[in-house]
Amino acid sequence: MSSTVDKVWAILEHLTDPEIPVVTLRELGILRDVREGADEIEVVITPTYSGCPAMGQIEDDVRASLEQAGIAARVLTQLAPAWTTDWMTDEAKEKLRQYGIAPPHTLPKGVSVVQFVKRKPEPVACPQCGSTHTVVTSQFGSTACKALYRCLDCQEPFDYFKPY
Repeated sequence: MSSTVDKVWAILEHLTDPEIPVVTLRELGILRDVREGADEIEVVITPTYSGCPAMGQIEDDVRASLEQAGIAARVLTQLAPAWTTDWMTDEAKEKLRQYGIAPPHTLPKGVSVVQFVKRKPEPVACPQCGSTHTVVTSQFGSTACKALYRCLDCQEPFDYFKPY
């Protein structure tokens, strides 16, 4: 890896998601790659879903951070392979929980995404009290990548980051 690529990774390491400011783009798996292009550095980002409204802001934040450091870069949005919650780091999932968002379930080894989605849903633990006595109140929470739940024990509403 070149020193410029290493420098770009270091600059972008602390950029956070505009909708969930406690997790970085890298921890979420949105920041996919940094590579040397023909004329400039290329930064590859992948949205959590194809209609994510934050992608314009994320692209602007990446470009502005690099411009401030004097690095010319092209930001590329890559849709395939599609983003998956498996790309999230364990640190990101813990930060989501501490922020009040239930992190997504992890795909068990040997289970395909199709099998996972078709099976009986796993209970979602409340990030406030830890209870799994929760119900979904809306398939869409504060953003389309999250569902809205309510804990039946502590009565608190919370977002659940949808898996896959």
